[in-house]
Amino acid sequence: MSAPHAPPVALTSLAHGAGCGCKLPAAALLPIVRGLPSVDDPRLLVGSNTADDAAVLKLTDEIALVMTIDFFTPIVDDPYDFGRIAAANALSDVYAMGGVPLAAMNVVAFPLEQLGGEILREILRGGADVAAGAGIAVVGGHSIDDPEPKYGMSVTGTVHPDELISNAGAQVGDVLVLTKPLGVGAITTARKRGVRDDDLLARGVATMTALNDSASAAARAAGAHAMTDVTGFGLLGHLHSLGRASGVAAAIDASAVPAIGGVMELLERDDSVSGGSRRNREYAETFTAFAEHVPESRRRLVCDATTSGGLLVAVAPDAAPSLPGPVVGEIVDGEPGAIAVR
Repeated sequence: MSAPHAPPVALTSLAHGAGCGCKLPAAALLPIVRGLPSVDDPRLLVGSNTADDAAVLKLTDEIALVMTIDFFTPIVDDPYDFGRIAAANALSDVYAMGGVPLAAMNVVAFPLEQLGGEILREILRGGADVAAGAGIAVVGGHSIDDPEPKYGMSVTGTVHPDELISNAGAQVGDVLVLTKPLGVGAITTARKRGVRDDDLLARGVATMTALNDSASAAARAAGAHAMTDVTGFGLLGHLHSLGRASGVAAAIDASAVPAIGGVMELLERDDSVSGGSRRNREYAETFTAFAEHVPESRRRLVCDATTSGGLLVAVAPDAAPSLPGPVVGEIVDGEPGAIAVR
């Protein structure tokens, strides 16, 4: 983490939710989005109909644009770290499509009169530093006055049309690799509720600010069939979308899912489960069968409302060892989007 930049009030105290946990509930949002008119444009390789991470528009036989936008309320109190996390999270959507980012623009909602310019400057500096680490520049943006701070980016990238990795190509027999551990939702929720463990928070920030660029490159090299990143809807929510888009079902080995050190102890407690994670659990139970032996803490982990999480990659079993993460499950035949947690 950065050196502390203590705002006049804790940033998280101004937010009704935290990070990607402030997303609208999937169970409520998806029927609304699915009811919108479909886009009939042969250039559109990936649109909103598959609930993928970004839109992809073909420009030529060699180049397609990857377009995404992501922003959220503060998940940590340090403004520089908030900026870094939000930028890494927005960039992740391009990496999840197998793309390479080109440029970013800031999205800002901020109570400037209440918090002052220095806090906003630190948020933007954090975002710019992560963008620079990804090899791109922040080239503009838009801001509004808002009593609840929000920050993120729109990111544009490119991908070769033939090398695009959407969430719609998973095949029966693939294994599932997860490239980052879970648990940041539990860490930040517990902190808001009085668990002041600075080392645990530092591990969470390190996870959230890590770019998915190397994992994306490894997935491309391994010939991944499908990919998505794990964010606000939790591991099960995003896997459900991948399964629906691919027309397949999935099985998760609960004991194989990686957790940030110290998180499993947190998840023994009810007060470490955020509202977003509870909504994820309610939604997941409509398409997930949990084996009786799976402990409650593990059920909570796979539903944790994650911010700037890792990539979930569907890949042939013999290629999995080349990816930076453990095998956590497999793609199986069955009802599209159905998941068994065992």
